[in-house]
Amino acid sequence: EADPSLQALESRQEEILKRLYELKSAVDGLSKMIQTPDADFDVTDIIQTEQCSPLTANGADLDLMLGKDYGALKDIVINANPSQPPLSLLVLHSLLCERYKILSAVHTHSSVKSVPENLLKCFGEQTKKQPRHEYQLGFTLIWKDVPKPQMKFSIQTMCPIEGEGNIARFLFSLFGQKYNAVTSTLIDSWVDTAIFQLKEGSSKEKGAVLRSMNAALGKTTWLVGNELTVADVVAWCALRQTGSANAAPANVQKWIKSCENLAPFSSVMKLLK
Repeated sequence: EADPSLQALESRQEEILKRLYELKSAVDGLSKMIQTPDADFDVTDIIQTEQCSPLTANGADLDLMLGKDYGALKDIVINANPSQPPLSLLVLHSLLCERYKILSAVHTHSSVKSVPENLLKCFGEQTKKQPRHEYQLGFTLIWKDVPKPQMKFSIQTMCPIEGEGNIARFLFSLFGQKYNAVTSTLIDSWVDTAIFQLKEGSSKEKGAVLRSMNAALGKTTWLVGNELTVADVVAWCALRQTGSANAAPANVQKWIKSCENLAPFSSVMKLLK
């Protein structure tokens, strides 16, 4: 009579071998797909067929996206280091102000000794002071000695979102734009490329990104399709912040001007001077 423990071991080995075989089949399938010419199709064609509502459309339902706390104003609180101001978040703040009634505020944490005057006034002057309940969204920026930007919108229950790219994605989602899977993936890819290669990468990496951007912008007005996305905001800010804009090729230069023709970008330009 066979030992039960031995039978269990044999059964487990068979299960592992079965899973390995399934995995090998999946890898073989992917390999064939990659080697097929159809795998090199231009996803730009798919993106151009997708109809996106412009950002100037009516505001999305913030209660639906952020949750409704018995009618209380939702507060977005961002900690950022003044030595590395997250310009994309300032552009997005300006874009959001065009869509929603936002109660904006800038503060300085005790961990920071001094903050340049232009950063203290990065949201401009809020001339009309209304009761708090009349605003749709609170947007507070705290200049603080942190290694990377941090954001919370539900102070009591939410773990902070970290990183300029991740916060930018969150803020842009408040416009309520809906994208298909291909478009969403491309947008995310450009955001990561802008942060990790264009902003933080070597000169060789930056050169490669600029060439890729030039190729993409030869086919569409914006980095992903024919509407402004968070990819354009983050990439423009990375170019301007690293001083790479002047060395950009023709299509990228044209795109830079298109960005700066929009008021939210031109207002942030003043912070770079």
